[in-house]
Parts: sequence; C-alpha cells; structure tokens
Amino acid sequence: MRAQVDLPVLDDSAGGSRAAGAGPRGGRSVLRLACVGLLLALLGALAVPAAGADRPRPGTVWAWGANFAGQLGDGTDTDRVSPVAVPGLTGVAAVAAGGSHSLALLDDGTVRAWGRNSDGQLGDGTTSRFSPVLVVVRGLTGVAAIAAGGGHSLALLEDGTVRAWGDNSSGQLGDGTTTTRLSPVAVRRLTGVAAVAAGNSHSLALLDDGTVRAWGANLFGELGDGTTTGRYSPVAVRRLTGAAAVAAGGSHSLALRDDGTVRAWGRNSDGQLGDGTTTDRYSPVAVRRLTGAAAVAAGGSHSLALRDDGTVRAWGDNVLGQLGDGTATDRYSPVAVQGLTGAAAVAAGGVHSLALRDDGTVRAWGYNFDGELGDGTTTDRYSPVAVRRLTGAAAIAAGGSHSLALQGGGPGSPASKDDCKKGGWREYGFRNQGQCVASVVRGGRPPGRHNT
Repeated sequence: MRAQVDLPVLDDSAGGSRAAGAGPRGGRSVLRLACVGLLLALLGALAVPAAGADRPRPGTVWAWGANFAGQLGDGTDTDRVSPVAVPGLTGVAAVAAGGSHSLALLDDGTVRAWGRNSDGQLGDGTTSRFSPVLVVVRGLTGVAAIAAGGGHSLALLEDGTVRAWGDNSSGQLGDGTTTTRLSPVAVRRLTGVAAVAAGNSHSLALLDDGTVRAWGANLFGELGDGTTTGRYSPVAVRRLTGAAAVAAGGSHSLALRDDGTVRAWGRNSDGQLGDGTTTDRYSPVAVRRLTGAAAVAAGGSHSLALRDDGTVRAWGDNVLGQLGDGTATDRYSPVAVQGLTGAAAVAAGGVHSLALRDDGTVRAWGYNFDGELGDGTTTDRYSPVAVRRLTGAAAIAAGGSHSLALQGGGPGSPASKDDCKKGGWREYGFRNQGQCVASVVRGGRPPGRHNT
C-alpha cells in the first residue's frame, strides 16, 4: 500500500472542502461550471464493478471514487474505481459534489441528497444519515441551481433568492448566524441572483447585474471585500463588474468576466490565483495571460478555465498532477492541459480535475487514491485519461475525492437545437443525449436548460 500524502485541504468534519460553481439560474440548469467539494477521502476498500454491470442508460447519474460516507449513492460504502449508477433517481437536471456529500436537482425543482450528514448538509432535518441513503431536502421547491461545499449546501430558487443548509461555523449559510442548520434557511438580504458557488467554508452569488456577493470564512481574503474578516451575511466583492460565472475553491474564489478574462482572490499559497505570485489577495486580481475563457472551476488549491476553443488551462497546486500538464510542478499562471481538446465543461475537486468533452465522454487527471479518476485504477495521472464505460455525459461535478456525471436524456429534454435557441442560449452545443449545453457563457449569461 502506498503512503498517504499530506494534502492542502481541510477535513470535512471541521468545515469541509469545496464544490464546483453551480450554473446560471432559470429552468433547471445543467451548465457545468465546476464546483465543488475539496475533502480528501479516508482510506477504504477499492472495488471494480463486474464486467457488464451498470450499462449506461440515458438520464442516469454516475458516481465514482471515495465512498466512505455513501457519497456515491450506490447503497454501499465501498470505493469505486470506475463509474457506478446511482439508483432511484429520475428526472435529474443537475448534480453537485461536496466534501463528502452529493446533491441532485430534479426537473420538478426539488433536490435529493446523499452521503455525509454530520453537519446537516443533506438538509433532511437530521444529522443521522451517515449512510448511502437518498433523502429529500426538506421544504425546498422551485430550485433552479445547486452547489455543494465542504459541509454545506446551497440552492438558488427560480425567484432569484438563495437557500442554504449544513455547517455554518464560519457563517457560510449567510443567515446572519453561525448556527448549523439541518434544513434550508434563507440567505439574508440577497435577491436577483443568477448563480451560486460553494467553497470550503465560504459561498458566492453572482447577481443579475454582473456583480458578486460573498459570505462565510475570510481568513485568506476569499470573500474579496478587501479584508480578512469573516462575514455571516453577504457582502459585495470589491471592484468586480461584468461577471458571468463564479467558482469557489478551498480558500480562493474565481469570477469569469463577460469579456472572457478571469479574476481571482483569496489564498494564493500555491499560485491558485494565477497572477504570477504566491501572495494572498483580499480583492480580485487578473489571472495572467488568459483570454477567451468560457467557464471556470476552483479546486482545493488549483484552478481551471475552459477556453472558447475547447482547450483547458490550469494553474496552482500540482503536487499530484491536478493541472494535467504532465508534471508535478506548481504553476503560478495558466498552462495548457496536455492533449485535451473538444472540452465542453470543467470541474475541479480536492486534488483532481475533470473535463466533459463535446462527444459526451469524460477525461480526468490528478490524485486517484480512491479511484476518483474513474479509469479503473488507483494510479495518479499527470495528464488526462478517459473515465471508463461512460458515454453520453451532459454534466460533471468533482467533490473532495469523488466524482459525478449526469447522462443526457430523460424527461423534459429538448428535442432539437431550435429548442435550445428558443431557450435563450447565446451560444450552445447540442448532442443527441438531449441537453442544451452552454459552450460559451460570455456576452450574456445563459438562462439555463430549456425544457419543451
């Protein structure tokens, strides 16, 4: 057995990790901006599903990697080194992966949750479901987008307000307190929200006007308000306008601007802000030499950007190959992910990364101790490898040490490119799996999935 490596992420029991940023509001968003969860899993048994098992089916949620808390939702606590189907889920519109829990947004505007629940992050009113049981998040309807953090969860409602639940030790629920909540509560003084993102112990909201609000932990300036003071309700990120998407990492934050450039703030110990330094920043700075960005994702201590041309750039911590440039060298400004083209979405986990390609396949790279790369091994990868037996994917999410993919199709899916266009997508891709996929979000935030 190989030695465990000390890694720069926080334990979920003490505040958790991160998740990929949720997609823009309106309908049921399947825009896959990465967020997501930054907890590294505990050791567990590794199992490879039998050949011929769990054949792909349209509309299925697939999961792989660490499963010690049931975060894969397959009814076991067995780690999986290749994808397994999450049973009992239909009509799924979006997925989110947290430190060691998972969320699914359904077409009917309700949310399902599974995995760790020590801080109430499943939102079912208990802390007793440390098990692979899918539960209904209590009292939550009309949801347009979701985000999963280290030990907390967010839901953007169709009316532009936000609900939050789970760990609140740093004020990351935004309700003005530090009281953990076992079911959803309203984020204070927050309306007109277009997208949400959940980090380790902080949260972000993109407003309709292109400005950003932040709340929660602020030890490294991850709230971007020019201070290191924690905030229990939303504050404005300084000097940031024209934002089109947001992503929250371990202790850093990213914003994609509508001109295709990226701003970053917060912790910068490994160069995760991409400004060419390792200096923490308390307000946004420009990521160097990056233009034409279409989406962003923030990991434990690394960052990703999808470019208009379908290539991916990465920067920050690279100790286990999570930047995908074929090395283990930290990068303080963006470098190209090796051999990756045709990307449609990205997601950043604790110390691993994912890319959804426009042919519906998924590539993964970085840390693989628990099988979070889904290639059938536990071998770390310094450049992208294919996730096994997964086709027709329409969305991805990267957690602390697990990964999720939503296959296309299912109820309410658009029938043609015209349906996507009518839904208001400025630019879009369309695959026969039945999803409208925003290939470019710049120049007008897409309203989300269009259902016929």
